[in-house]
Amino acid sequence: MIVSSGLFFPITGLFFSILLNVVYFTKKRIDNFENHLYKYMVITNLIALIFEFFCTYFSYNYHSILSPIVLKIYLLLLLSWITVLTIYMMYIARGKSYFKEMGIVFGILSVLVCFLPIHFTVASYGPSVYGASVNVIYFMSAFFGIVWLISVLTNISSLHNKKCIPIMIYCILGLTVAVIQYLTPGLLLITPMETFVTFLMYFTIENPDVKMIEQLNIAKSQAERANQAKSDFLSNMSHEIRTPLNAIVGFSQALQEENLPPQAQDEVKDIVMASETLLDIVNGILDISKIEANKLEIVSTEYSLQAVLDELVYLSKARLGEKPIEFRCVFDPTIPPYLYGDKVRVKQVVLNILTNAIKYTKQGFIEFKVSSIQKDGVCRLIISVEDSGIGIKPESINKLFTKFERLDIEKNNTIEGTGLGLAITKKLLELMGGQIVVQSVYGKGSKFTIALDQKIVTNPTTVVETKTVVATSKLDLTGKKILVVDDNMINLKVASRLLKDYNCLVDTANSGFDCIDKISNGASYDLILMDDMMPKMSGVETFHKLKENENFHIPTVALTANAISGMKEKYLQEGFQDYLAKPIEKTELYRVLVKFLQQK
Repeated sequence: MIVSSGLFFPITGLFFSILLNVVYFTKKRIDNFENHLYKYMVITNLIALIFEFFCTYFSYNYHSILSPIVLKIYLLLLLSWITVLTIYMMYIARGKSYFKEMGIVFGILSVLVCFLPIHFTVASYGPSVYGASVNVIYFMSAFFGIVWLISVLTNISSLHNKKCIPIMIYCILGLTVAVIQYLTPGLLLITPMETFVTFLMYFTIENPDVKMIEQLNIAKSQAERANQAKSDFLSNMSHEIRTPLNAIVGFSQALQEENLPPQAQDEVKDIVMASETLLDIVNGILDISKIEANKLEIVSTEYSLQAVLDELVYLSKARLGEKPIEFRCVFDPTIPPYLYGDKVRVKQVVLNILTNAIKYTKQGFIEFKVSSIQKDGVCRLIISVEDSGIGIKPESINKLFTKFERLDIEKNNTIEGTGLGLAITKKLLELMGGQIVVQSVYGKGSKFTIALDQKIVTNPTTVVETKTVVATSKLDLTGKKILVVDDNMINLKVASRLLKDYNCLVDTANSGFDCIDKISNGASYDLILMDDMMPKMSGVETFHKLKENENFHIPTVALTANAISGMKEKYLQEGFQDYLAKPIEKTELYRVLVKFLQQK
């Protein structure tokens, strides 16, 4: 490697490097991994050129103690530039970052450059620098060049032509520069060549076209508006469908508790099952939309596993109906009683698998088994659901977790479903870091196995529900007064009917204005259930108006059919003490009543 007084090319390179830095850092650019690498190359090249001038000066004073130090810094800058270029080229060629691997290589080579010898000599053309330290740079440049070429040639079909240009130019130019440098040692060409390649990359790959950025921003804005329109549509759909469902589910559940003739009881049971199916469809569509929009969050809390299992067994047996199926439960008694995770999603995942088994099993058995592996404060739940159902064809297993995919339609055309349940199950498990495996023999049955890690809670810090609520009618709220606010008269009737079982006094308001009037006129309540989506004045607006009175301290629960992602958190942030979704589930209503009224 030669350093001499032939400074024409370094000066030219320095000019263009400064120009490139000014243009690059003053113009808009896209913030991505490639750009960060290129930014480092631009800066490193400028610093290397500056050090090249120092190298030229100190090479004439080769007896100076600073001379080898400055030269080795210069070599490290060259090595750094080449290493980053390699990472850059490998990334655009293979779509994978080799940052860690190349970091290790750079570290080893840097040590070699620092400790291997470097020598000076003076020839007729001027002083020159050579030695093992310099040879490392030459050798690795050649090696990296070969790596780039192989990467490009093996992935050329997937690369845009302009991305190949800098690689080809550098390889050809590098060879040419090496020959010229050898024949004309007085020329300083290495760093100017780097400047040329960096400059070329700007116009072929990295040029931050403002127009393109504007187009991208427009496209992004359009996508955001489309996504918002989709969210608004889902919100409205959720509200519009859940509102009549609230009446169907509420009244049919109430009728089940009445002393009806056998035929009427069967018909009411069919109504309940049909409404639950419709509700599952709505919830499935909403869940898929949340997942696709990356808006579905995993909310971890302490919970009782036994409570979850009890509820799963209760719900599964209820869905079995009169099917001649033996429902077996095998639970490992050594499983920790308290765990930390998203109880709601864990229950949803397992219930989807159980429901699927119930749907496709006409007779025989369903075995619900839960065991665990415990290590370092983590409990790996092994949950399996095995059935003697219709099974799955081998070629269909890969399609099993595809959304809206229903298998063997001709055979299963009488079974209701959208094909969303298992797709949602897999997505939820992925979000929670779990896995699901399927084993099946067509015509004989299937086995779904879930592996999911949950943290072990040794000393619960919060009140953990230890018993599943089933007998909700045992709660006696005699003397308690509840105000239900809703613009829909049917919803008011449903809520009043559900609350009737608890012997409480129920008052209703058909608007936010009506609610405020009642409170302002001195009406006293122990609890308010407030619908949000009301005309003229929403539930949130009504609640804020009520809170303007310093003497208002009535617990207020948001009651809404809007069940899209983040709504519960929104209402809690607005100041509501809790949240109830429509259709109102009796267990959820019971939970709210116990929370606010049982101990008052």
